[in-house]
Amino acid sequence: MSEIAELSKLLDVQESKVRAHEQRYRGEVPIAFLSPKARDALDQQLKVLSVNYSRLVVDALAERLKVVGFMIDGKHDDALWERWRAQSMQDGAVQAITDALATGRGFISVWGDDGQPTVTPEDPGQCIALRDPITREITIGMRRWIDAGKGHATVYRPWSVDYYTSTAGAAEGASLPSDGWNLVDSRPHPLGIPPLVQLTNRGRTADVFGISEMDAVRDLVDALTKVMIDAMVTSEYYARPRRWGTGIEVETETNDDGEEVAIDPFANSDRTWLAEAIEAKFGQFPTSDLAAYDTLSRTLLSQIASLGSLPAHYVFPDSAPTSGEEVKAKETSLTAKAESRITTFSRPFADVARLMVAIRDQRPVRSINAETVWADPATRTIAQDADGYTKMHAEGLISTEAALSRMGWSPEQIEDDRLLRMREQALRMAAGL
Repeated sequence: MSEIAELSKLLDVQESKVRAHEQRYRGEVPIAFLSPKARDALDQQLKVLSVNYSRLVVDALAERLKVVGFMIDGKHDDALWERWRAQSMQDGAVQAITDALATGRGFISVWGDDGQPTVTPEDPGQCIALRDPITREITIGMRRWIDAGKGHATVYRPWSVDYYTSTAGAAEGASLPSDGWNLVDSRPHPLGIPPLVQLTNRGRTADVFGISEMDAVRDLVDALTKVMIDAMVTSEYYARPRRWGTGIEVETETNDDGEEVAIDPFANSDRTWLAEAIEAKFGQFPTSDLAAYDTLSRTLLSQIASLGSLPAHYVFPDSAPTSGEEVKAKETSLTAKAESRITTFSRPFADVARLMVAIRDQRPVRSINAETVWADPATRTIAQDADGYTKMHAEGLISTEAALSRMGWSPEQIEDDRLLRMREQALRMAAGL
């Protein structure tokens, strides 16, 4: 079996899992679609009810994972960061991280254009990569897609990038055969590693294809959706008081099936019921109490918050913190998870930086030492940051640049501040101050 056939078969398996996770992230799950009876009970006014806390679990974590720069060989590389921004990778990095958290994997490809690196986040449902079992480095990768009625594939190898098209035609959304691929172009490169980087949201050693953050709360979110649908149907049934009447003569009619059925004497009387019979009596059923639904939904929300590391005020508006210290205390679990994911994703983003520098400077990839700089994932007030870092700076524990970096400043902001301070110092010296 050829390499592209092996990769295609593996991608077929993983793509179905990725698409299922993407549907859940969008809230498109089977239980969100109301049954015909439920839609009838709601007078066809509501067909889908998605209680999408799965997306909140992913987004709450993703918004705390922000790449703000790169260190190359121990120094901030401002030119690299400018290229990163020029490639719209501030947003692209967020997309890749969100993909990894939602589906278990995110991909970024790197290539050269006139001596400058180009960086692109890729669809995890279109990409697959194989790793060396010992070094865990990617040995080969592939991106596969359908365009203009044909299947297309890009195979990333350590010394070349090969382009294939399928022999058979393929409609959009159709499955592609694992074999029947024709090589149409091959472009060599000197990088020595495949220019495709995978962000793996790895839970355990065996999770080589990553895990979704939504898996832990999947069943609970489905249960909450079911409870909310039941509550909506119940509230519609008892939106108006349900009345009863006895001692009333009811006429009948023959339906299309030849059966005798009773005619509702009050079908067209929304406000007043009248009956001529002396023995007629009327009453009203007690209204339904929806408090049980609220209690059950809050129980499920508590479990979702616990398993998804969501602070209480993310799911319960009445639990809003009243101070910065309370915010920090309530977000401890989410911050700890974000710090863990920073450790997980630092290496892949550093690999992207190494590939970019190798293309730009014509250097061997393995000779480049790259480090990813992240913004602080904790929710902190400016006063807290200023006080803590000022004390550390006064004691000589950190430099001015390090203090600003820990406060979330980007490398260019730090450089602008350094130049401004140097200018102010020069002006004071010129003035004899």
